[in-house]
Amino acid sequence: MNIGRTLIILGLMIAALGVLITLGQRLPIRFGRLPGDIAIRGKHSVFYFPITTSLLLSLLLSFLFWLFGRR
Repeated sequence: MNIGRTLIILGLMIAALGVLITLGQRLPIRFGRLPGDIAIRGKHSVFYFPITTSLLLSLLLSFLFWLFGRR
């Protein structure tokens, strides 16, 4: 019974991620292009470090794990 609930929640999270990726260009906040993300463009290369996006995703995932980890 517990595995079924976990699979349903995982499926819903994957579906939500798919919707975010599909509609990502139309959202006012674009992950990977937030203020604080570092992008250094050279002549023949680009160094990109999404520090703000990483912090935001870490906060969101920590909250979700805390929320679903409570019993």
